[in-house]
Amino acid sequence: MSRGITPGELRAALTDGGEIAVVDTREGDAYAEGHISVAVPVPDSSLELEIGTRVPRRSTRVVIVGDGADRLAALGYTDVRVLDGGVRAWADAGFELITGLNSLSKALGEFVERRYQTPRITVEELKRKQDAGEDLIVLDTRPLPEYRHIAIPGGRPAPGAELLYRVFDQIPSPATQIVVNCAGRTRAIIGAQALINAGVPNPVVSLENGTSAWLFAGFEPVAGAAELLDAPSPDALDRSGQAAGRIRERFGIAVLGELPPDDPARTTYLFDIRTPDEYAAGHLPGSVSAPGGQLVQATDLYIGVRPARIILVDTPDLVRSSITASWLRQLGLDSVAVHPAPASARTAGEESAEPVGGKVAAAEDSAEPGAGVLTVAELSAKLAAGEPVTVVDLQPPAAYFETRHHIPGSLVTRRSTLLRDPGLLSDAVREGSVVLVSADGRLARLAASEIPGALALAGGVAAWSAAGLSTATGTDQKPLTDTDALPPTPDLDARKAAFAEYVAWGDRIIDQLDRDGLVSFRQFEEVPA
Repeated sequence: MSRGITPGELRAALTDGGEIAVVDTREGDAYAEGHISVAVPVPDSSLELEIGTRVPRRSTRVVIVGDGADRLAALGYTDVRVLDGGVRAWADAGFELITGLNSLSKALGEFVERRYQTPRITVEELKRKQDAGEDLIVLDTRPLPEYRHIAIPGGRPAPGAELLYRVFDQIPSPATQIVVNCAGRTRAIIGAQALINAGVPNPVVSLENGTSAWLFAGFEPVAGAAELLDAPSPDALDRSGQAAGRIRERFGIAVLGELPPDDPARTTYLFDIRTPDEYAAGHLPGSVSAPGGQLVQATDLYIGVRPARIILVDTPDLVRSSITASWLRQLGLDSVAVHPAPASARTAGEESAEPVGGKVAAAEDSAEPGAGVLTVAELSAKLAAGEPVTVVDLQPPAAYFETRHHIPGSLVTRRSTLLRDPGLLSDAVREGSVVLVSADGRLARLAASEIPGALALAGGVAAWSAAGLSTATGTDQKPLTDTDALPPTPDLDARKAAFAEYVAWGDRIIDQLDRDGLVSFRQFEEVPA
């Protein structure tokens, strides 16, 4: 059994200067409803699949909020403790609980707007300027799936760190106004201020409240295109490279010509901040794909250990890594450096993060029918023949802008639900076989290795869809238990209410973090010319 740790002891550990990871394994909305500021979400259902990249060094101090401590110990983590009384005890001790997802990254946007007075424009002003044919461009800083879902008319996609990398080919003159937008506030503020910090000569503004405000104002959106802006021309790359140099000087970012040797006593994250396609085409062995914008806006989905050494791998121009590092530095992460990786050092092919623990690896290696894995063709044939097969979907809910595909007729549950009550499946399925499915099959194989008689669909829903078999969408899957019901897609009124609460949250969060004292955002003054 893992040892407990009191809120006071955890607070002291978080301020003693040593490496520590606070891992919150609660499922569903529990994390968003209140968590410790520096805690990272690693849901119990996918703990074995995610912990290896979030907390890569097994001797790191780990404090679990929720379940799963004993499973981490079984996976080789040697210093695992459980927060006594959970978040309720933390709050009762007088310490702050932060609400929301990716909270620190979002709070950084509020900090930046307060400290730097980032200029902004309303959707009404933008619409008027567009209708009048004024000289402006709209750059959309969201990842492509969001951009494809809904976009501002005329918007061009340049996610996160791609903004500075690609902007100079998009501005016909120094007078062209640049409007940076996202779905709401944070990413547009960060993107606009990044261009300002880099010394882009054009007038730059963020679009206040983004595509949400555009919809709420009754303006028509468009479906976005699928491609990024073109890679920069030589002249544009030279200009953005000079801007990146200014960024490194201002924010104190070191350039590593060579990677440091492994240090068994220190956690080092090696992140490739280029696009996923570039990463797939070739990357440094051991690096993890973390596109710059995503790394800044969802830092808690990548970095679990504080303080740790962070190295950002980039092309030799270092444009995207420099702008990403500048935001991580302002987020309060001190040990951040950039590394120019020549093409000759990159391996070919895409890698996925490997889960820790032999159990998962053994499940992955079991490819033969009857050994826990069923192929798409075999499952399709069984269903077509009317055999008694129950398909149980373990995928988590999708974000509102994503389409969640599932096999028609499947039930939905979480792996953690099955771990807590292994008898649920036998109660629900009186005859025939049970086939577990997940997005890519990895989570399903892990769960099948724990449930006697259960099979996993090799390749998951992705392989099913790739084979040309039909999928369903929506949130009307039948849940295995009442608590497994998927949340309905929010209507416009619900989204308005949620967005109003988010804006109010932004007004509170910086003051709350000041009281909390565990995270210190940093402001860097401009370097004199």
